[in-house]
Amino acid sequence: MNGRPEQFAAEPNELLVERLRDGLGLTGTKVGCDTGQCGTCVVRLDGRSVKSCLLLTASAAGSRVTTIEGVTTRGGELTGLQEALRQEHGTQCGFCTPGMVMALGELVENTADREAPTEPEIREWLTGNLCRCTGYHSVVRGVQRACSAARAELPEEIGEGAAAVPASAGSTASASASASASGKEV
Repeated sequence: MNGRPEQFAAEPNELLVERLRDGLGLTGTKVGCDTGQCGTCVVRLDGRSVKSCLLLTASAAGSRVTTIEGVTTRGGELTGLQEALRQEHGTQCGFCTPGMVMALGELVENTADREAPTEPEIREWLTGNLCRCTGYHSVVRGVQRACSAARAELPEEIGEGAAAVPASAGSTASASASASASGKEV
């Protein structure tokens, strides 16, 4: 959990979001709809964004789980994506922001060695993350800024010679029922 080993017994029907919030006090992961529609509960499971309200805690056993509390820089500053969203006013009330950062962080990481994703690609990735404040325009600009900054930080031989690869929709966008660590639908 966020880079630290955790050991606990989970009830067979306990959802990962319940364990995170109630059992571990990681309240940055929000509960918005309990049906996998809003994206406020997105966490990273072995590097992939998933909706924790759709996963049983037991299905995450042995996996690396990262919540918004585990997204930090070494110096404790905002990550590139968080700073870009702040600069572009993509956070507004902030309720959806942790889930968006978790989902969009995967996109930024997956595109650092190629051209920044297009606006339609970013909007596709945002499918399944609801925001009532921003209208998504500022979020899209923030992602574009973060992707450009991430690409600029690559070593020259990687950044210039990288081939463009089609962006895949995030796991939160492409499937409302996320795959568990075992690959079975929950």
